[in-house]
Amino acid sequence: MKRITLNNSISYEGIGLHKGENIKLTLIPKENGGIIFKRVDLEEGKNEISLDIKNTFDLTRGTNLRNEYGAAVYTIEHFLSALYIMGITDLQVELDGNELPICDGSAKIFLELFKEAGIKELDSKIEPIIIEKPISLTKGDKHIVALPYDGYKLTYSIKFEHSYLKSQMAEFEITPEIYEKEIAKARTFGFDYEIEYLKKNNLALGGTLDNAIVVTKDGVMNPSGLRYEDEFVRHKMLDLIGDFKILNRPIKGHIIAIKAGHALDIEFAELLLKNNN
Repeated sequence: MKRITLNNSISYEGIGLHKGENIKLTLIPKENGGIIFKRVDLEEGKNEISLDIKNTFDLTRGTNLRNEYGAAVYTIEHFLSALYIMGITDLQVELDGNELPICDGSAKIFLELFKEAGIKELDSKIEPIIIEKPISLTKGDKHIVALPYDGYKLTYSIKFEHSYLKSQMAEFEITPEIYEKEIAKARTFGFDYEIEYLKKNNLALGGTLDNAIVVTKDGVMNPSGLRYEDEFVRHKMLDLIGDFKILNRPIKGHIIAIKAGHALDIEFAELLLKNNN
């Protein structure tokens, strides 16, 4: 497969989820070198962070990267998810803060940005990750399995001990058309009882009903309701697609995930890499 960048530079401004500050995002085409996040608010020469599994850290509530100088970028998974589906492998991502804009809590706006900028196919090629034999990882009640498959399919199951949100399962072929229609618009979510804890710990300061679903004991707080009946599991699929983009290579296989999360996703991505070297 050919490597891909954007055809034109493009910018977007929006609130960051955790700090609640306005972030300017500028996307600049690159001919090679992979995906580079550049913190323009930090000292030149120490402010570039490569999309590399070795740079991941603190995966409790999102996917985050940090370089050897301590420069970090947080909550990149929705952006990475859109990058994956557009096949973008080379890009300079300039930010004037430490996190990506949360947009509407989904990958929809990032997809729209990429389409507006256009994509450019490069001369060099990129090798896919091909699942040739079953691979599995289990941590407690969390599981991820990869099976050989001619294409890219994702099956995901979630389960919560909650009066409203109990269990959901979804399965999709991961193609650009299906992703845009069935997954891209699924928003991040949290539970109402988490809000006080998050605010006390200076997290989710930019979270609103415009960029997250808030789940209550018998429904959701959002006046507009859900975009999909099973929006919660679809968002988990969106996250996993983004987390596996840490490898910056297309995937050929069937991924089955049960109650996975960012930490398990990244650990499993390491297994995929080891099995494809």
